[in-house]
Amino acid sequence: MRFHDLRHAGNIWASKAGMSTKDLMARMGHDDMRAALIYQRATSDADARIADSLSKLVDEHRGRGHDRTRPTPEGT
Repeated sequence: MRFHDLRHAGNIWASKAGMSTKDLMARMGHDDMRAALIYQRATSDADARIADSLSKLVDEHRGRGHDRTRPTPEGT
């Protein structure tokens, strides 16, 4: 294992934790976005977080529970 492998893994985990491109750039000491974007690959984890966030926004917009077309989690 090389130092670069550890650096790569750490930056991928930082990206998955939600670190912004600018934060990754600062962490890595880069002025160019290209290097930071390598670590911000789309993952199924990110897709799930995005879908959950969008669902919450829709629920809030509808007034949480006022949508009579969908059963509540308790089945009522």
